[in-house]
Amino acid sequence: MPDLPKMKACLTILLLLCPLLTWPQQQPRNSQVQVARQFLLAVLGGNWDAAYQHLSPTARQQLPLPAFRTATQPIIDQARTYGPVIDLYKLGYRLREEDAIQSFVAFTYRADSLRPGPHVQLDVTFQDSSARQIQGFSIVPLRTSK
Repeated sequence: MPDLPKMKACLTILLLLCPLLTWPQQQPRNSQVQVARQFLLAVLGGNWDAAYQHLSPTARQQLPLPAFRTATQPIIDQARTYGPVIDLYKLGYRLREEDAIQSFVAFTYRADSLRPGPHVQLDVTFQDSSARQIQGFSIVPLRTSK
């Protein structure tokens, strides 16, 4: 027959020690803004492998690494004009006709944003608001150069 007083004593000790135990802490997930910024900084820095890893598996399947490098060339070309420093411009959701909401983060080049309205916006899209892998990216012209 179990010794109840000893079991109670052991249980009491365990309960007292529980706050002292360290449980593995889960790493906080980066926000979409952080992921988009890391992606663009990797592209602008020529770190293709790191940038490519931010893409979703579907995006990587549709855009092999050599094609990815070619697709990012316009971003690098714009950086030659406006410099590699980017600023957050906006975070939002686009409503599409097919009822699919597209989450996006848009940046501008800092030097371009100091002018009266930036020329281009670097657009990074996600599948939805909970996604942390990039679905797509593009340059969106905002006004024509004069």
